[in-house]
Amino acid sequence: MRVKKQKRHRKVVRFYSACFGFREPYKVLLDGTLVHHLLSHGLSPADDALSRLLGARCLLFTTKCNVAEIRSLGPSHTETWEAAKQLMVARCDHEKRVSGTNCILSVIGENNSEHFFVGTQDPDLRKKFREVPGVPVIYGLKNSLFLEQPSFNQREFAKLAEEKRLHMTESEVQSFFKSTSKENLSDGDDENQEEQARNVLHSKKHSLGVKDKPQFKRNRAKGPNPLSCKKKKPKAGNPDVQNQDKEEPMAKRKRIRKRQKSGGNAKNKPDTGS
Repeated sequence: MRVKKQKRHRKVVRFYSACFGFREPYKVLLDGTLVHHLLSHGLSPADDALSRLLGARCLLFTTKCNVAEIRSLGPSHTETWEAAKQLMVARCDHEKRVSGTNCILSVIGENNSEHFFVGTQDPDLRKKFREVPGVPVIYGLKNSLFLEQPSFNQREFAKLAEEKRLHMTESEVQSFFKSTSKENLSDGDDENQEEQARNVLHSKKHSLGVKDKPQFKRNRAKGPNPLSCKKKKPKAGNPDVQNQDKEEPMAKRKRIRKRQKSGGNAKNKPDTGS
């Protein structure tokens, strides 16, 4: 089970690295809830626990608003406050203290330009970040840490971004038509030039290996393996076979027996005994 969970987490990390540009060392932005969870369940040092989760070295961050919020909770969270002060501080630009949730939302923004992994135990905050593209969420469950799977919206955003990267925009197509018409195309009307430009564009895309739509290989019906097929047996109603069965076998050669002449010559011989 541990190996399967580790493979699943590695797959999620590869997804964010390939689609959203996350690079090592990974930056993890923690709020007070996850810091308290790590201490209460003995998951320390925190950087080692998170490095094992992500499979690479991590840098742990928090915000000054979160540190102030933990301090305001009183003596019961003194240890959590001391641990939060040792983390690196991400810039939040709040002159007055705001709630930890709002502070983290402002740091992440609309597209998570700093490529933060967000660590929180707040279910509402986790739900909000599922709608923001490129925000992986880490949470704790007892003495284990988990990395959420990418949501449907995040996967769709990555898919659209990949298609946009592989295709040219309308303005790029028009500028390409103008440049090719001046350099490589012969004199003629605009329709012929545009058609020639489209052909040149198609050839360039083909040479770069870019396809407009994914092409799937169809599984067509194949014939039987001739080596595994049995030979055809003659059917019972085949007239040719019946005629062959009716044919009589070749007549055997008759042997003629020659009789020897005996008796006549003995009678004609003279008696020499007397």
